[in-house]
Amino acid sequence: MVKKIFGLAVLVLLFLSVSFASAQDFSAVPEKGTVTMVDLGAKKCIPCKMMAPIMEKLEKAYEGKAHIVFIDVWENRDQAPRFGIRAIPTQIFFNENGEEVWRHEGFLEEKTIVDRLTEMGVEKPDLGNKG
Repeated sequence: MVKKIFGLAVLVLLFLSVSFASAQDFSAVPEKGTVTMVDLGAKKCIPCKMMAPIMEKLEKAYEGKAHIVFIDVWENRDQAPRFGIRAIPTQIFFNENGEEVWRHEGFLEEKTIVDRLTEMGVEKPDLGNKG
């Protein structure tokens, strides 16, 4: 029992010791007037790491067409409760009015993201040379 409590205490301390120096202002997310896809995760989470190259590629590909945002909820702790995050990664899609229209928990492949954005009226970009 003591080991369990000690282990939990160490996890809590590690969780709380994440640097807040890299916290960013995400008050303008979702971006009004633009379809926005937000991926909430952490740079050290394995499925989040798997999504990172997809997010980087799509951020470039959709520049000027849709707002693609990654928020590290371990560095920006106020964002998890703000977006109602229960698990990471979580992807949330917002319409032009800033209204949530779809949410997914876990790894999400590129094709599904592109299909969802296309269904929301965003022109499908040329993805061949954006990675």
